[in-house]
Amino acid sequence: MHNSNYKLVAIDLDDTLLDNDLRISQRVQAVIQAARQQGVQVTLATGRMFRSALPYAEQLDLNLPLITYQGALIKNSRSEEVLYHRPVPTELVRPVAEKVKSFGYHLQMYFEDQVCMEKLTTEGQAYVDLAGVKVTLVSDLIASCPEPTKILISNYEEARLDELAEVLQAEFGEQLYITKSKPYYLELLHPEATKGKALRVVADYFGIPQEAVIAIGDSFNDLDMIDYAGLGVVMGNARPEIKQHGDYVTATNEDDGVAEVIERFILHS
Repeated sequence: MHNSNYKLVAIDLDDTLLDNDLRISQRVQAVIQAARQQGVQVTLATGRMFRSALPYAEQLDLNLPLITYQGALIKNSRSEEVLYHRPVPTELVRPVAEKVKSFGYHLQMYFEDQVCMEKLTTEGQAYVDLAGVKVTLVSDLIASCPEPTKILISNYEEARLDELAEVLQAEFGEQLYITKSKPYYLELLHPEATKGKALRVVADYFGIPQEAVIAIGDSFNDLDMIDYAGLGVVMGNARPEIKQHGDYVTATNEDDGVAEVIERFILHS
């Protein structure tokens, strides 16, 4: 399991690569560059939109396919070539949206790398501040996003969001991948739009075997990627129920946990 020939590292962004100020620390940047100089491929695996992830890829000078939207879209950070796209099937958009609206929770959809909402709620504004992207306000989400890359629902009362998740799982669980990226974000995607599935696609693209892959994450949506990778790493700041899935638990995102993993398993420093 812990061989020294790791060739691909996939890193979640929020609460993993990024500190709590949404920055990549100097140490983490330096360690990633050192790994890349040894021929290791380093990519991002995030629930974020491609254009919300791109500035971080550019900061690290990455030129390879990025896993975005939980795995619904794999797109090259330089050429912008699309390697993989699995949007939410059109016929599910209306029934899902109507069910969410009956609960009255904040709803947003992603279409052509734009985030669309019908009104800018408190939750919507908080999302914008986190993702650093402009919102497209539309009068009718369903009409504006016929084949969304992702649907996101937000509610700060986690118990209420989990209640909706159960309802959606019962009704649409066979046809959609339903996951949480944060305690207050519920995300609905194509069943093949998972970080684990996407990581397999990227590994195959480079001809890298599963056992030579490291995945690093902190949340529910990282679990199948952590399970897939030869070395599945969970951040020290993750919840206990996530940590039990890791082959290794590293330091927190505030303590350069990503750097610790790469130093220990790739650079052997």
